[in-house]
Amino acid sequence: MDGEELTEQETALYDRQIRVWGPNAQRRLTKSHILVSGIKGTVAEFCKNIVLAGVGSVTLMDDRLVNEEALNANFLIPPDENAYTGKTVAEICCDSLRDFNPMVHVSVEKGDLSTFGAEFFEKFDVVVIGYGTRVIKKSVNEQCRKLSKRVAFYTVDCRDSCGEIFVDLQNYKYTKKKLEETVECELNYPSFQEAISVPWKPIPRRTAKLYFAMRVIEVFEESEGRKHGECSLLDRAKVLEIKKKLCEANSVSESHIPDNLLERLITGHTEFPPACAIVGGILAQEVIKAVSGKGDPLKNFFYFDAQDGKGVMEDISDSFTS
Repeated sequence: MDGEELTEQETALYDRQIRVWGPNAQRRLTKSHILVSGIKGTVAEFCKNIVLAGVGSVTLMDDRLVNEEALNANFLIPPDENAYTGKTVAEICCDSLRDFNPMVHVSVEKGDLSTFGAEFFEKFDVVVIGYGTRVIKKSVNEQCRKLSKRVAFYTVDCRDSCGEIFVDLQNYKYTKKKLEETVECELNYPSFQEAISVPWKPIPRRTAKLYFAMRVIEVFEESEGRKHGECSLLDRAKVLEIKKKLCEANSVSESHIPDNLLERLITGHTEFPPACAIVGGILAQEVIKAVSGKGDPLKNFFYFDAQDGKGVMEDISDSFTS
């Protein structure tokens, strides 16, 4: 990504942001290739932001046909039914994103992520999994880690007015300003599997309850063979049963995960657009940091809950047990 200089057209279009993060950072952005899977409200916000920022290319994956549910919080899909009949979510969103910034190459890839091997992901610098199952998240993260090049890996999940972002930058080196000098920094990230396998007991009590609640929902959906979001209040008893088992296995009190939070997550099928804007904006900001190599990146979870308006970063790793 460090080969070519910015063209005159790129320099003119991105002039204001070049003044913020410099020409080298913008050059890295314009040479970056990003894969995005699962395009609902939060991911739509993310895509809009990175396309406007001027990344090199965005490849979209979402083979769902556009229906009324897909319209929820996704402003990339026009409300005119005649415009999207018979088309997939990725195809419609692709057309909209091209209009945002014609200088960014936006394309569609069809297929099931779980069937692609590591060589497919090698084409990208960043992989973002939106609204994926636990199996998909683990599988794709493992494929990215097999590669000789470092591929930044992200997952994002929004339910009701709550959002979660996970980041794996593997061994990541970057620079930041400290007083009048630029300092070199290095961070080591756990994989998704490692991060969700940390025993709960040593994790500080102040840690966001959403971390634990999301793990319960993931286990429920996986054990019941459900797709992302295929749950309702009718599943409350089963979800609470799984919560109890997980808390017992981890030797923590069931009060660790409030019942009302779990109820919100299993019944909140309608995304809350303001929460989408915030979580999608944070995700775009983090991807821009990772690609440009500038600024402290998030490590390794971010949570937002519109009920209290708080966004918190949680570093969940096996350092708690060592």
